[in-house]
Amino acid sequence: MNPPARVTVLTNPASGHGSAPHAAERAITQLHRRGVDVVAIAGRDAAHARALVEGTLERGMDALVVVGGDGIVSLALQVLARSDIPLGLVPAGTGNDHAREFGIPTGAPEAAADVIVDGIVDTVDLGRIAGADGTDRWFGTVMAAGFDSLVTDRTNRMRWPHGRMRYNLAMVAELSKLRLLPFRLSFDGADEVATELTLAAFGNTRSYGGGMKICPDADPRDGQLDATMVASASRSRLIRLFPTVFKGTHVALDEVRTARARTISVDSPGINAYADGEFVCPLPVEVSAVPNALRILRPA
Repeated sequence: MNPPARVTVLTNPASGHGSAPHAAERAITQLHRRGVDVVAIAGRDAAHARALVEGTLERGMDALVVVGGDGIVSLALQVLARSDIPLGLVPAGTGNDHAREFGIPTGAPEAAADVIVDGIVDTVDLGRIAGADGTDRWFGTVMAAGFDSLVTDRTNRMRWPHGRMRYNLAMVAELSKLRLLPFRLSFDGADEVATELTLAAFGNTRSYGGGMKICPDADPRDGQLDATMVASASRSRLIRLFPTVFKGTHVALDEVRTARARTISVDSPGINAYADGEFVCPLPVEVSAVPNALRILRPA
């Protein structure tokens, strides 16, 4: 691909606790410096942002560049999946797991903008979630269900405090009532298996939650999802397991099982699915890997 001549830059003003607009300004200035024509947009909400993206792409763009965290990337995936338009990233969120997977510089908007001009287009897989309620959602990193989705449910219900502390308090509250949850799983159409798990994660890429390598061997080019299943009702053991997730060494522990499949059906009563850090729908779902579904700009 030749360097893009014209791009749309979509910014989530709330990303990074409000730092994304400044990052967008710096990235756009660098793109102009590199001779790229930019159409800058920012939606009032997800629906408005998606409508703006669809409108600008219809007018012909060489790439869609998103400035923000994994949430705004998720919105972009719903438009770009299975299209010829590549995605460029200027990470400015709290997690930035998409950027981490593809080697996009964080905390350096000018360097991320240079990747858009100088980088290569890589074709990678996406995950796709089909919910029993009719939901159809693409994701790039990890779909999670169980303990971590219960923590996120609680975080979203809380109004105080703000920032990371709210999530930490929600985690403490859920730890106090930790229990094994009934799951039913089927891999690539095999017979359904009933089991009890603390959490289950299904990775197109390795990490979620800002660098936690929950699926450390996941490869977004192999046409499969990596499943990581944790089964422990012991608070102390789960707390000790937590630091190992950042290194990916948790998969060697007795409480952890892994599997790999192209399509996985997942059910657990009363549990919601989250992907790319965003609420998707209640279980049951069928989650699958879709080969070569996304074109993404990454460093050469």
